Amino acid sequence: MQSLHEYVGNMHVHTPYSDGEAFHAEIARLAIAAGLDFVIVTDHNVWVQGVEGYYGEGATQQLLLLSGEEVHDQQRDPQANHLLIYGAERELARYAANPQTLIDESNASNGLTFLAHPVEVAAPLFHEDALSWVSWDIDGYTGIELWNYMSEFKRYLTSRVKAIQAAFKPEKFISGPFEETLALWDNLLKEGKQVSVIGGADAHGTTYSMGPVSRVIFPYEYLFRCVNTHILTTQPMNGDFEHDKRLVLRALKDGQAFVAYDLPAPTRGFRFSAQGLNASATVGGSIRLRHGVTLQIALPGRPAEMRLIKNGEPVLTEAGGTHWTYIADEIGAYRVEAYTEFMGARRGWIFSNPIYILE
Repeated sequence: MQSLHEYVGNMHVHTPYSDGEAFHAEIARLAIAAGLDFVIVTDHNVWVQGVEGYYGEGATQQLLLLSGEEVHDQQRDPQANHLLIYGAERELARYAANPQTLIDESNASNGLTFLAHPVEVAAPLFHEDALSWVSWDIDGYTGIELWNYMSEFKRYLTSRVKAIQAAFKPEKFISGPFEETLALWDNLLKEGKQVSVIGGADAHGTTYSMGPVSRVIFPYEYLFRCVNTHILTTQPMNGDFEHDKRLVLRALKDGQAFVAYDLPAPTRGFRFSAQGLNASATVGGSIRLRHGVTLQIALPGRPAEMRLIKNGEPVLTEAGGTHWTYIADEIGAYRVEAYTEFMGARRGWIFSNPIYILE
């Protein structure tokens, strides 16, 4: 199998062009400090032009920043149906009222579309609505945002005491994608849809106050060290903006990526691959079953709990190791979940896009 190049990015970030606090150059500086390779800024209902490019100084301090958009119908009550759009290269907010039209217009411009925080819960104590995806009579979208850090944080805002605890010690609470979102994804895969997943911060850098207590919930740099999307490419980035932008967007389009919680332990180096008769594949790819397919899973660095899932059902569950092999003799969408211990509890760590085994 051809060697792969891995790059880490955050794909859900806001600036003062919508409801964030830091502008693009500052976001890039903080992302470099957090060790990221790329960031995609996604302001609400505005595609900001003229900000894309490489930021930073020196060959080892370069970050690729792209401009996307998070589109939703501002007239809808209650709010719902937020769509992350990457690579469309034009303003699409005027189509927000009709989700299918919005997806179609993005596709017509070679854009990628991911349903943002498709499952959310409200936090009425803080006047936060549930911004789930509710219009499911759609098709043609690229994938879903499997793990949104701030959406998970909202789930813990059930009392003022718990909110303060979660704000000051979020690592004691953040634990993984919602089970409802994982089930939603598996149901889509069972239907035969090739739906990719990403993860992101939903970073705003906003300062919140509760009585005498004020705190930024959460700093950009902190969030950039948490839930990220790792892409895998067959070519390396070479510092040429257009070349590297195409690499990132192509990897996302093809599902050559995994979602990772990078705070508990580094996740660079995770691999999930398949070998068959004169063929091979990695995450996002497909391979013919023929006489059987060997799936190989490698976790980076530390032993952890691993689950291999086929069409929503576990076919292999192991704990304590780093490498596993499974002989698949049935078609289906196979994906990997890994869990690790952190701050005294079991946390979601790595969630791969599927490998599709076909007839």
